[in-house]
Amino acid sequence: MSSWKKTVYKSVFLSFALIVTVTLLQKGSVPNQFFQNQPQKSVLSQEPLKMQKRNDVLPLANNFWKKGGEVPPPVVATEKEVTSWDVTATNCTANLNFTKEEWFRNLEPHFQQFLFYRHCRYFPVIINHPEKCRGEIDLLIVVKSVITQHDRREAIRRTWGEERVLQGKKIKTLFLLGIASKEEERSNYQKLLEYEDRIYGDILQWDFLDTFFNLTLKEVHFLKWFNIYCDQVRYIFKGDDDVFMSPENILEFLQDQEEGDLFVGDVLVKARPIRRKENKYYIPNSLYSKTYYPPYAGGGGFVMDGPLAKRLHKASENRELYPIDDVYLGMCLEDLNVTPMAHTGFKTFGLVKNKNSKMNREPCFYRSMLVVHKLQPADLLSMWDLVHKHLSCSQKAKIL
Repeated sequence: MSSWKKTVYKSVFLSFALIVTVTLLQKGSVPNQFFQNQPQKSVLSQEPLKMQKRNDVLPLANNFWKKGGEVPPPVVATEKEVTSWDVTATNCTANLNFTKEEWFRNLEPHFQQFLFYRHCRYFPVIINHPEKCRGEIDLLIVVKSVITQHDRREAIRRTWGEERVLQGKKIKTLFLLGIASKEEERSNYQKLLEYEDRIYGDILQWDFLDTFFNLTLKEVHFLKWFNIYCDQVRYIFKGDDDVFMSPENILEFLQDQEEGDLFVGDVLVKARPIRRKENKYYIPNSLYSKTYYPPYAGGGGFVMDGPLAKRLHKASENRELYPIDDVYLGMCLEDLNVTPMAHTGFKTFGLVKNKNSKMNREPCFYRSMLVVHKLQPADLLSMWDLVHKHLSCSQKAKIL
């Protein structure tokens, strides 16, 4: 490498180091993200952390905080009016009271960590777009995504997530994200995400790690955000970033619905908690001891009333977080005495469960569906074109 290049790289590195050092001195604290590679201690001997993040390997702040910090009480619903996002710090200590219990000691480490920090409910917002909810909105499309999946967001913007006026109805779109769960992805992907947001202006991001257990955090953060900023949203579609959704069919379905507590999707009734430890959705008996879950809609995609979302926010503040976000919403609906409605147009396991079936790639079926799960970006773009360009089918499924 030439000497002038070395000089340039050295200058850039020193400038970056200086900026970081000055920032730390000004804030008087160390950013959470800097602790991702610190040595791990026994999960039963953790000290209070400057963290509100839950993931499979909990980042530790070592001796940054003194021992003996008091655990904050659970958040309780309040009637105080909040007009903007009011969480500005991520100070949170582990609730070590569980360590005295034998049942807790028998849990897997990631469930122990979940319980340590379950009371840490809200985090600062990194990217916010309150203007998305200005004026009357007929359908707000809300998509759960992660920072590395730009291709999925781009495919959605080019297909069912396009902001437009359709059948006289105003449609807006938002993507919900946390921060990258892997430290090596965090800095560069964050810059790319901020650039993406400058182009499209449709990202909501909070300062918690994007992990499987934190999907419930994504749920409660959106409900709180919606309760603050969205007063004139009639309906919400909320789904994953790997689904095919038909706004036309959803709006057609909603035309015949009366005002009320509508929550519709692919509803599971009398679903049992999975007790096999090798399963992604495994739940130990000590965390949920009932035989069945309450009825809940598969998280691939569902539709709900805007006013119901505000009631769900209040219900969620009075219920402890649960590791599976779909089930957690079902628990909140149960608290509100609202029964989710099943609809055959929501296929959150694909058109048929056999992934190799040709039916899962048949556009004539997609034309009549509301939501179909598990499509990669290229498949979504291809299916969208097939369904919307001179598609000739011998029959049309009557599901609306």
